[in-house]
Amino acid sequence: MKASFTTAVVALSLLSTHTALAGGESGLYIGGGVGQSTITAEGDVPGGGDFSGNSGAWKAIVGYNFGVVPLIDLAVEGSYVDMGSPTDGSAEITMTGWDAFGLAGFNLGPVGLFAKAGAIRWDTDLADSGINYSSSGTDAAYGLGARIQIFSITGRAEVEYFDVNDLSDAYMVSVSALYTF
Repeated sequence: MKASFTTAVVALSLLSTHTALAGGESGLYIGGGVGQSTITAEGDVPGGGDFSGNSGAWKAIVGYNFGVVPLIDLAVEGSYVDMGSPTDGSAEITMTGWDAFGLAGFNLGPVGLFAKAGAIRWDTDLADSGINYSSSGTDAAYGLGARIQIFSITGRAEVEYFDVNDLSDAYMVSVSALYTF
């Protein structure tokens, strides 16, 4: 009986330590990320041309993880995204935006997987051989990723797709660091 009690106490201690390291920590979090954006436009460029280009990109993130259900992350998140200035020949597209997401994730120990869906309020500027064109709007946005969390610090890798009506494709692959208060 005493050995069973001791085993149970040790197991619970290890489990609680593992849970503290596992992530899903609730509260406000902030962070930033860097990565690469890809923007393509087929026949959508003024004059009927196509565009395909990559650029360095970055984002600033703020969110809140509710931590209501064990092993499940439920959060809301917003960020400012700067997709850089991809070029294709003489054409250059600059895209920035503010996005908002609902996020759902599954904890697998200190690592986790997540998906998010929301919207982006975007602005684009196109410059091509003296032609300048600006556009803005609000469209759907989606993302998938993986994260690792140790105490209050989270590192994550993700891909986000922005379903911008004026473009064929706009997505960003990034790595981010977050801190939960």
